[in-house]
Amino acid sequence: MPQIRDTALLTTALAWLIALTLAPGSQAAEPQPGDAQALQAAIDGPQRSARLVARDAVRHPFQELTFFEITPRSTVVEIWPGAGYWTEILAPYLHDHGTYYTAIEPRNANSESPDAKTPFQLKIDADAAVYGRVKVTEFGPSHAAAIAPDRSADLVLTFRNLHNWLKQGNASEALAAFYRALKPGGILGLEDHRGQRDVAQDPRALDGYVRQDYAIALVERAGFEFVAASEINANPKDTANWPKGVWTLPPTFSLGDLDRDKYAAIGEADNFVLKFRKPLGH
Repeated sequence: MPQIRDTALLTTALAWLIALTLAPGSQAAEPQPGDAQALQAAIDGPQRSARLVARDAVRHPFQELTFFEITPRSTVVEIWPGAGYWTEILAPYLHDHGTYYTAIEPRNANSESPDAKTPFQLKIDADAAVYGRVKVTEFGPSHAAAIAPDRSADLVLTFRNLHNWLKQGNASEALAAFYRALKPGGILGLEDHRGQRDVAQDPRALDGYVRQDYAIALVERAGFEFVAASEINANPKDTANWPKGVWTLPPTFSLGDLDRDKYAAIGEADNFVLKFRKPLGH
């Protein structure tokens, strides 16, 4: 679809220009000609699994990573990469000139042997040509080890995880770890399921939803400056009041076959995409 791709590349150029205007003095690498094409090539690459590619239509990887001002020379920390949706894109994109940390959940010493590998680790071990330079660290809000060296990262990215830390009661500790890892001027990119604006936020977010204003205030209290919000993953059909919370909707379908067609027609959750910056001089 050449027309769509040309539009995406134009959007990228405009977004990067705006980002540089809004954030003079940022420590992040500046975009260069060819960066947008390199990102699209990573998204279109043969390393990507068909199951995850199928979700591009609702996850908008090109637009979201562009919004976060990524370049192939960035040092990026992804928190809790899960099944590796973003890893399949970021690993090849950052392979030659950037640095890519994936901070996975710490293994439970009571349930796994010290030598056990997670499915994610097995995935990256299976293709050294693509994933051989991925740096695997561990992240748990009470975990002592650093997700990356202090003040080393251009970006810390976390996708649909904030509600988990609210449930665990350690969101503030998580944000403090991200703050330590970022360079002055570095970016925190955060995506999660958007809660109803006229309903009080459950502090534990047990339904998986987080009000956007609540999330912004929480991150600002951790010392970050709010930069911008994007509506690229908005879904007005999601009313955020389902029987099994956000997991009622695809891709989880927690009710099984009950009203499955109804929830499939609604689609994945309404998700906010937020960009924050660590202040210069910090």
